[in-house]
Amino acid sequence: MSDNVYRVTEIVGSSRTSSDDAIKTALSRAAETLKNIDWFQVVETRGHVENGEIAHFQVTVKVGFKLAD
Repeated sequence: MSDNVYRVTEIVGSSRTSSDDAIKTALSRAAETLKNIDWFQVVETRGHVENGEIAHFQVTVKVGFKLAD
């Protein structure tokens, strides 16, 4: 196995459905512009409440991708 070097960037995804959906939304959008995504780490989860109910979820995600040779 070769040694790898990664770049890490932080992104925020949101969803009205769930925190999992917010993560998937963030990673899907990141994959449109970032190449070689290998891993992610959820850093923070928060949400917005309206009328005593969860209105939407917001998730901060660190994304690691390999630097191209």
